[in-house]
Amino acid sequence: MKPISHSFLRITIIALTIIFFSSGCTATKGKEITDRTGRPVTIKGPINRIVSTAPSNTEIIVDLGMADKLVAVDRYSLDIPGIPAGIALIDFSYPDAEAILSLKPDLILANGHNVTGSGEDPFKMLQDMGIAVAYISMSKSIDDIYKDIEFVADVLQVQENGSVLVNSMKTHIAEISARTAQAAVKRSVYIEISAAPEMITFGKDSYISDMVSAINATNIFGNDMWIVSPSAEAIIERNPDVILTSVDYLDDPVGEIKSRYGFDHISAVINNRVYRIDTDSLVRPSARIVTALEQMAHAVYPELYE
Repeated sequence: MKPISHSFLRITIIALTIIFFSSGCTATKGKEITDRTGRPVTIKGPINRIVSTAPSNTEIIVDLGMADKLVAVDRYSLDIPGIPAGIALIDFSYPDAEAILSLKPDLILANGHNVTGSGEDPFKMLQDMGIAVAYISMSKSIDDIYKDIEFVADVLQVQENGSVLVNSMKTHIAEISARTAQAAVKRSVYIEISAAPEMITFGKDSYISDMVSAINATNIFGNDMWIVSPSAEAIIERNPDVILTSVDYLDDPVGEIKSRYGFDHISAVINNRVYRIDTDSLVRPSARIVTALEQMAHAVYPELYE
């Protein structure tokens, strides 16, 4: 018989301790909920210790006024103002189960991005040990983001805060849409989150394409499905009036786009309508997309903001 490792014993002991104390030494079944992916989740008591595995989740928790409940976040959440100082960090895709168990979380708020390329759930072992793990799926629309916020607010029992946050978003988006609706000509847009040679944009069934529609513009890849890796030829052929980039890993992403072979034939380049917008507020589906939306509106219809 193979000897039981010390690491396995420690994980098991911690897990049993958490399960014992969270049950209050009784056979309490807890509250059954359904997460945003349709999975059943059992919440065994008050949620006072939260692990967030994605920056969008962290932003929602902070914006709901619940930052003090966070005991660990992924490393991409470190730049979010309001998270507790010295908070523990976890790996985005390969979390350390032992380290998470030692934090005694009441809830792990996970994300669709956390599932590995092989389709494995990195938190399954923690779920099997009795830790509540709720997943938020990758948002396909702005309406999905509203529902994500309402879900988290409901789980954390701060429904009123959730309503205020969602209504604030809706008001801000409506104001932007009302202004851009005054544009004399509806402009076409190519929005890029990854530069050449691995260019990436979004088509339908994505909240980013929804954002383009919200500012009364047309996404040149709006009829393509979700994540799109377009060729340079396809972009040139569709000839966008405006190009937006959220790339932050190049010194001059706007200059890089303008210098691409053949792009000097695109209207956006000819008319000097290539702009950079904030990365985090675009790619993190939370209430903070309104920052990117405002920037998009200014870039696409500057004459309406003069």
